[in-house]
Amino acid sequence: MSDSAEPQGQTVDLASLSAQQLGSVKKQLDDELEHLTTSFSKLRSAQAKFRECLRSIKDGVSPKTAGKSLLVPLTTSLYVPGMLADSESVIVDVGTGFYVEKSIIDALAFYALKIEDLGKNLKDLESIVQGKANNLRMVEDVLRQKVILGNGKATP
Repeated sequence: MSDSAEPQGQTVDLASLSAQQLGSVKKQLDDELEHLTTSFSKLRSAQAKFRECLRSIKDGVSPKTAGKSLLVPLTTSLYVPGMLADSESVIVDVGTGFYVEKSIIDALAFYALKIEDLGKNLKDLESIVQGKANNLRMVEDVLRQKVILGNGKATP
């Protein structure tokens, strides 16, 4: 087992690969890039939802709103009338269907930490996506050169 925390990639001379092999590498990189981009979008969406939760607690939960009628979101587009029974604590979705009662301060700290963690993950994922995109461009350039020079047949 290796002592390093990150897996070591294998370096391959792209010029030594046939056009068919380059096509396979290109397809693999396309698939990986699509998956990573989808994951990036989902993380951004989750971060936006946590920001909205943070904003809702800051703006909507106070002693002034206790006992008053308000709209409670069931989904992003469905709201039902409700009443704030306790202005000192809220129910927080901590993931996988579990809900925990937290004080306002604890709930704000929880959501702020989630937003920060997702921001770090997004930054890491962004650098990975950029690296994969650069690799894809290199493979496409070499493949284009091979096709132009007639050293191989392009794959559909």
